[in-house]
Amino acid sequence: MKVTINGEETELSSAITVTALVESLGLTSKRVAVEINRDVLSRERWNETTVQDSDHIEIVQFVGGG
Repeated sequence: MKVTINGEETELSSAITVTALVESLGLTSKRVAVEINRDVLSRERWNETTVQDSDHIEIVQFVGGG
């Protein structure tokens, strides 16, 4: 299955949830926002949303500073 994550085409071996995708990328879920096909997903939907073939995913990580 091919998806695009932050502009880069990526091959996934099987369908996974957004939660599993974020974890597989080594990101801290409390500090990221996820958009699939221009739809921003609330964290409550991550476990019920499965990444599909040809999805365009944007993952933004929040960085603190001052």
